[in-house]
Amino acid sequence: MGVGFIVFFVLKSFLFKAVTIDKINMMIASEINKTSPIVVDFETRLDNTMVQPENIFAYNYTLINFVKESIGSLQIENAINPRMIQTINNYPDMEFKRNHQTTLSYNYSDKDGQHIVQF
Repeated sequence: MGVGFIVFFVLKSFLFKAVTIDKINMMIASEINKTSPIVVDFETRLDNTMVQPENIFAYNYTLINFVKESIGSLQIENAINPRMIQTINNYPDMEFKRNHQTTLSYNYSDKDGQHIVQF
């Protein structure tokens, strides 16, 4: 009887925690999306964010001065990835995502809405 209660309590805690993380991520995405689109810099606009299954938080950006044919995905990744890693590791607003091992997905499209790269 005692073991059954402990298993029930652990499963309940685990499921409740997963729902809580998901709900918090949804609230964060909703707050960001209320002010979207957001001009990040002279080349980049954050269009929206999305919460996906399995604790994935997606950021959807547009490179407002580029078309897919004029820029390579590797070129974009090399230019943006180091800056994103620095932000993820050091920015206080990312602490919740770091602490809860949230996978971050960065999706970039060109000014015509054509998908360029995801990392």
